[in-house]
Amino acid sequence: MSLIVIADIAHPDLALTPTIQGCPGVSIEVVPHSTTDPETGLFFFLVENADESFEDALGRDPTVAEWTPADDLDSTRIYRLQHTDEAILISPAVSELGGLLLKAESVDRGWTVRLHLPDREALATLWEYCEGRDISFDLHRVFRQDEWTNGRATDLTDEQRIALVSAYEEGYFEEPRETSLEELAERLDISPTAVGGRIRRGTGKLVETTLLEE
Repeated sequence: MSLIVIADIAHPDLALTPTIQGCPGVSIEVVPHSTTDPETGLFFFLVENADESFEDALGRDPTVAEWTPADDLDSTRIYRLQHTDEAILISPAVSELGGLLLKAESVDRGWTVRLHLPDREALATLWEYCEGRDISFDLHRVFRQDEWTNGRATDLTDEQRIALVSAYEEGYFEEPRETSLEELAERLDISPTAVGGRIRRGTGKLVETTLLEE
């Protein structure tokens, strides 16, 4: 029975980690198709709230060999990157185990990843792979594929779920609002921009996986 795995991964040399840590207000998401052929060395990323400081950070990032903007979609940009040999990538290891990197989204220390793996043995092997390279692998949830496809779990990251629940509990969705993005950011220890992005993307995903399906 195949598995859906959600985990946080972190390491100083993990791809784009220096940029992520240097630009806490920027949200980065891997374009999934770009990880299906790791041998090309080219990866695409969706970036929200990118500015000159973000591109300066890319230029200093030791995990990035080359980068170029590929498209500009209002507040979201697409960047095409090639990593250095020193950059740590988890997608090749996942592919070797017969798995897929379904989603990767930046968090404070590194990445939250959603993986499709063939079985628990593959998960254990991936865990050992990360442990042997000092890659932090913080496992959040594991679902069997049938649980995922039957809709018992929405396609939310842990960060989006926490932000949405916190916003609801603190009265952010009330009229008038009983809290602000700044207050939520202080509670969650992240920037107001990051809170707003998680609430926006999480709400969009809930609509996509519930109302649109109905």
